[in-house]
This record gives sequence, C-alpha cells and structure tokens, in this order.
Amino acid sequence: MMLFNVILTSLPVIALGVFEQDVPSDVCLKFPALYQQGPKNLFFDWHRILGWLGNGIYTSLIIFFLNIILFYDQAFRSDGQTADLTALGTTMFTCVIWAVNCQIALTMSHFTWIQHILIWGSIATWYIVLLIYGRIAPIYSKYAFRILEEALAPAPIYWCTTFLVTLMCTLPYLAHIAFQRSFNPLDHHIIQEIKYYRKDVEDRHMWKREGSKARQKTKIGFTARVDAKIRQLKGRLQKKKV
Repeated sequence: MMLFNVILTSLPVIALGVFEQDVPSDVCLKFPALYQQGPKNLFFDWHRILGWLGNGIYTSLIIFFLNIILFYDQAFRSDGQTADLTALGTTMFTCVIWAVNCQIALTMSHFTWIQHILIWGSIATWYIVLLIYGRIAPIYSKYAFRILEEALAPAPIYWCTTFLVTLMCTLPYLAHIAFQRSFNPLDHHIIQEIKYYRKDVEDRHMWKREGSKARQKTKIGFTARVDAKIRQLKGRLQKKKV
C-alpha cells in the first residue's frame, strides 16, 4: 500500500509540473516582467522551501493525530468493536491521497483533461485497488480481506474522518492562497485577474498601460551584481576620502 500510495500522489505532481500554465503564451509576450520572476528567485527561495516543508509537516501531523483521536475508543463495527490497525492505517492512506491531490488541485491555475484524470483518477483508483485487493484470498490479503466493502465503506466514521482531515489539511493552504492574491499578489496573479475579468477586452487602455509597465527596464542577475559592485567600490572610495 505504501508503494501504491506514493505512485498515486506522484502522478498528479508530474501533471502539475508538465501541464501547469500560469498565463497563456501570448500574454507572456505582452508582459516580459513575468520572465523576471525566475531570475529574481521568487519561486525557489528559502521562504517558499520552508513554507512547503512546514505545510508537509502540518499535513502529516493532522492526518496522524486526527485519525488517532477520531478512531480512539469509537465503535467502528455494528457489534461495538473498535477499529484495528488495518482499518486505521487504510483510513490514513485515504486521507493522504485526498489531502495531497486536493492541495495539488488548489495549486493549479490551468486544468487540462489529463490533469483531471491524474488527480481525480488517482483518488478513484485508490478505492478500486482497495476493492480488488480486498477480494484476494485471505492468505495473500491477510487483514485487508474485504476491508473496503465490509469494514470501511459501511462505517460513517470512515467517510467523516476522510472529509474532516482533508478539510483541515487544505484550509490553511487555501487561506494562504487567498491572502497572497489579495494582499501580496505576484505579477502572474495580477495578469490572471485581468484575464479573468476580461479587462484586456473591456479596458484596453489599462491592458496597454500594464503592458508598458512590464516592459520597464529592471536590473537583475548579472547587471544587478555589477551595479552592486560599483556601489561598493564607490562607498570604499568615499570612506578613503573622509
């Protein structure tokens, strides 16, 4: 199950990296400022790396402890028995797949049919594999024999836990996205909003004005380092004169 879980959560990530498109290609040509985000290291700085690490730690803690709390001493079967480790572990795996795929879906701003298949298909495939694996003879499936159709699916706590844990894992990330777009948007966020509200059609003057701003010269990369070195040398010369 662990290997299968990794496969199901890696395919949507590949789809994100291959098919994600912040803004259309024709818009990129009109707004050269978008190409400055890479040299400025806006997407791979330490704040973003630590943020993703923190999000991963938070998600893993929520999935683990919330499942433990919700399943602890709760009647899981009709005869009053509590959930065993197999049911608890399978529920955790389910929450992992839902949480990761939902966060990937929130990250995307451009969807294709391939991305839909890989994201929602990964979630659906998880249940299909649980169903198929549970029908294998007990000598091979062991404690997972008919785990979905006889143990998990009839239990409301399984579905409630999956929904609640997924919600708790995605809400902070959703709040972060909303806050960034509202109070600290990047260049591509602004252009996405302009395209969404069709300002490029309804207000062409503003569209051209934003495009002209994007063509203003900026000093990044090698030019910025040269200017910084010149300022440093000028500062040393001024100190010597004093």
